[in-house]
Amino acid sequence: MKIIPSALLSLAMLAGALAPASAQPVATPQASSPAVDAGEIARALHSGGFVILVRHGATFSNQADTNPFDLTDTTRQRNLNDKGKDLARAFGSAIRSAGIPIGDVYTSQFNRARETAALAGFANIETTADLTEGGLVVTPDENNRRAKALRDMLAKAPAAGTNTLLVTHKPNIVDALGKDWFDVKEGEASIFKPEGGRYRLFARVTMEDWPTIAAAAH
Repeated sequence: MKIIPSALLSLAMLAGALAPASAQPVATPQASSPAVDAGEIARALHSGGFVILVRHGATFSNQADTNPFDLTDTTRQRNLNDKGKDLARAFGSAIRSAGIPIGDVYTSQFNRARETAALAGFANIETTADLTEGGLVVTPDENNRRAKALRDMLAKAPAAGTNTLLVTHKPNIVDALGKDWFDVKEGEASIFKPEGGRYRLFARVTMEDWPTIAAAAH
């Protein structure tokens, strides 16, 4: 678990607010991030006001998206493997055990993203193109629009007393946030705090870390 000092985070906040659609915001190098206390994360999220950005859970490495023009055909997508499904369930259980309030839930239209949220037990899941991996089947302009849309979602304050959950893909995260997220793991969460139309990174948490956060909440 990692956190970035607030003095350095202002750079990322400013870039996220001002960068044009085709640009990537400046990100603080991970090397400057000391370890975060699980209890601090639990306490912060318990109060609400954060956006939890998750890369979908672990998938089958021998599968590919062979029909990206029809996202209803889940049999021709890369889907969650057993580990991904188990960790998604454990993630949701830990969120509830820690008393972390989740409000709006938005995911990619791909099954692996929506299933991550569904297996975690979240209701009223809304799928959106804004979080859907475009790859080579959409225009560069559309990929840039989606990157900006993701940054806008990170900067939008959740409803009072709740946290917003977003589930998307590595390319979307890297396009929106920059090269320091190139190592983002399947299931990893980047937790952001929207502030005044901007956003700052609070912590990065692997899906395996959530039970530890839940335990620290008690």
